[in-house]
Amino acid sequence: MTDLVKSLVRDVPDFPKKGIVFKDITPVLSNSKAFREVVDALAARYRGRGIAKIVAIESRGFLFGAPLAYALGAGLTIVRKPGKLPYQSVREEYALEYGKDSLEMHVDAIAKGDRVLVVDDLLATGGTAEAVGRLVTRQGGEVVEFAFVVELAFLNGRKRLGEGRVFSLIQY
Repeated sequence: MTDLVKSLVRDVPDFPKKGIVFKDITPVLSNSKAFREVVDALAARYRGRGIAKIVAIESRGFLFGAPLAYALGAGLTIVRKPGKLPYQSVREEYALEYGKDSLEMHVDAIAKGDRVLVVDDLLATGGTAEAVGRLVTRQGGEVVEFAFVVELAFLNGRKRLGEGRVFSLIQY
């Protein structure tokens, strides 16, 4: 990964609330060379590893998951917040700092034995990705790895997901 991608990730202070420094990946998306580098780097890592499905997490995970699925010849499955999917869904709850949230996936999104790559833009504490991993395994899939463009290493999400099961292109 060149320094181009890292140089384009911008810090937005106090978003979405005071005290948070948001890592904004939209400049990476708008730069064709950087966007291609991200997708190509992820595709190179997972090509030939028998990935049947890319599971992309709402919403920025969709932006990287779709071209990656295309590049790998894999299917694309999307995970969304409750009530956003049109067909029968399975739901997984997970804990937030204050309360709970949940995610949903279509009941037929993963076939038994599918080798799955979970993709999102950013790894923070790992709670969302962990819930997605549970959705995949409940449907009989195998999570090969969790892949992220950006990782906030100081929040220890990697530890929560399993040290050998996480890949990120950029770490802060």
